[in-house]
Amino acid sequence: QVQLVESGGGSVQPGGSLRLSCAASGTSDYCMGWFRQAPGKEREGVARIASTGFTSYADSVKGRFTISKDNAKYTLYLQMNSLKPEDTAMYYCAAGGVYACYTGSWWSGNGVSYWGKGTLVTISS
Repeated sequence: QVQLVESGGGSVQPGGSLRLSCAASGTSDYCMGWFRQAPGKEREGVARIASTGFTSYADSVKGRFTISKDNAKYTLYLQMNSLKPEDTAMYYCAAGGVYACYTGSWWSGNGVSYWGKGTLVTISS
């Protein structure tokens, strides 16, 4: 059974960094990723990582965020640097089938089979 539990959210100043973690039991062959939803906005995909290690990012976070995973620990990470106020959102860990990492529809949430409950990230001075 897949279970996703996020941690690591918090409040930081613009330009700061945070690392989110997702304990992801039962997901060794899944497409894994992070989504976020800001107040009053639609959910959006942030980053994803395939079982092969192939990664891809939303344009808004390229060069600032890095997704990674530790297969031995069944843990997914999102390193977020140079944070901006517009990065403020609830961040969700997500898991989908193997081929979900190779479809454009992933970014809107299609192909996601499991969701975590989220961790809040607030960027404010």
